[in-house]
Amino acid sequence: MSQDNPRLINQDQPDVLISQTKKWVDDVIVRLNICPFAKAEVQSQRIHYQVVNKSSFNTYLETLWQQCVKLDQTPAIATTLIIFSDPNMDFDEYLDLVEFSEQKLESEGYEGIYQLASFHPDYVFDSQAGEDAANYTNRSPYPMLHLIREDDISKALASFLRPEMIPERNIEYTRRKGIDHMHGLLNSCYDAKK
Repeated sequence: MSQDNPRLINQDQPDVLISQTKKWVDDVIVRLNICPFAKAEVQSQRIHYQVVNKSSFNTYLETLWQQCVKLDQTPAIATTLIIFSDPNMDFDEYLDLVEFSEQKLESEGYEGIYQLASFHPDYVFDSQAGEDAANYTNRSPYPMLHLIREDDISKALASFLRPEMIPERNIEYTRRKGIDHMHGLLNSCYDAKK
């Protein structure tokens, strides 16, 4: 990873990481309608952003548990994005973290209460090539875990026509936009400062 990589440059600046993540949420997730439920949460400012410094998996899992407890105690927060500032967390290592995080939710009794969504700068779906624009539906400025309340998902899906088509629509849309466009959108998030 080169020294000019923004993930490396900004790793010790949590405010910058949050600003860049918010720009990604606004410019990619909301503006492109990747998640049709995100706009309402952004407008009502019900998203909590938590930066975690480079550490061990045990610390990451402890943070995940703490954020679940925070959601339990704070109904005003609809959803939490846990942002990992480790610039060297590659996608394979991240997938291990996702697996351990799912196990942690289950062992702590949070299965069915909170759901995890996963995002990484190098995200690649199992069925896609690495250079497929469709991967940008889950590519983010930094590795992150998204904690979502299951009840909120159920309510949102109940009022959405054909929610099962959301992933297909996203794949079609990102492919139509093309990998250069999607890559440019993601990279522009690093321009955000505090």
